[in-house]
Amino acid sequence: MAMIKLLSALSASGAAGIRIAIPLLFFGLLQGDNLWSSVPILSRIPPSVILVVLVIWSLVELIASKKLLGQRVLQLTQLLFSPIVGAIMAIAIAKSIEVPSWLIGVIGGFLAFVLQLVQAGWFYRWRGLPLWIVFAQDALCFLLVFFAVKAPQLGGLIALILLWWAARSCQELYRWYLEQHFS
Repeated sequence: MAMIKLLSALSASGAAGIRIAIPLLFFGLLQGDNLWSSVPILSRIPPSVILVVLVIWSLVELIASKKLLGQRVLQLTQLLFSPIVGAIMAIAIAKSIEVPSWLIGVIGGFLAFVLQLVQAGWFYRWRGLPLWIVFAQDALCFLLVFFAVKAPQLGGLIALILLWWAARSCQELYRWYLEQHFS
């Protein structure tokens, strides 16, 4: 049971590594009547306020990510907040396991930050992300949150594949960087 909760936490953190508000909004809506009552920090804020803020920010993420300037602004905000949201989502999902919640939060925040760093790297290499990748990110974000709640093994597997892809991408981006600056 602990491994399933850990995979679920990885899935939710992976979603937070792609977008910030969309995973929090979708996670809260999947909780039914409880909304964000199990989410650290957000459980102290009235659900109506959280709903309004997350809907507005989700719309900003969905719309701004389709334009170059919007992608640039989102990259900066997501680099700052993705580790925090990744940690919050991981802790919210993995509350019932024996592992200390701060450790789950660190792992979740780290995963979200690594995925966001790799996205930023590809953004600067390609001078903006192609539209098909942006739509794939949106879909993957929804799927990871859905799988975190409904199919944690599959969501965790996807998150681990994303982590593997991020490690491979770092190697490719580093090679590209060396070619650009030392050739």
